[in-house]
Amino acid sequence: MTMLDTSATMQTMGAHSLTRRERVVLGELAEDVTLEEIATRLFVTRNTVKSQVRSVYRKIGVSTRAEAVAWAESHGIR
Repeated sequence: MTMLDTSATMQTMGAHSLTRRERVVLGELAEDVTLEEIATRLFVTRNTVKSQVRSVYRKIGVSTRAEAVAWAESHGIR
C-alpha cells in the first residue's frame, strides 16, 4: 500500500472513526470563528479544541482547516 493509498483509506474511514465531539468541532470549523470562540461555545478550553482539531485532521487525512471543511461538506458533516 502506497502513502497515497493510505491517505485515501484514512479519508474514507475518517467519517466513521470521528467521535461525536470531533464531529461537532469539525462542523464549527466551517464557521468564520477562531478556536477560542469555538472553545467558548463548547464550554471547553482552547487547548482542548486544538487537540480535537488535530485528532480530526489526522483521522480524515487533511492538514488545513480549508481541507477539513471541504471534507466535512463532501461527507455531509455540517
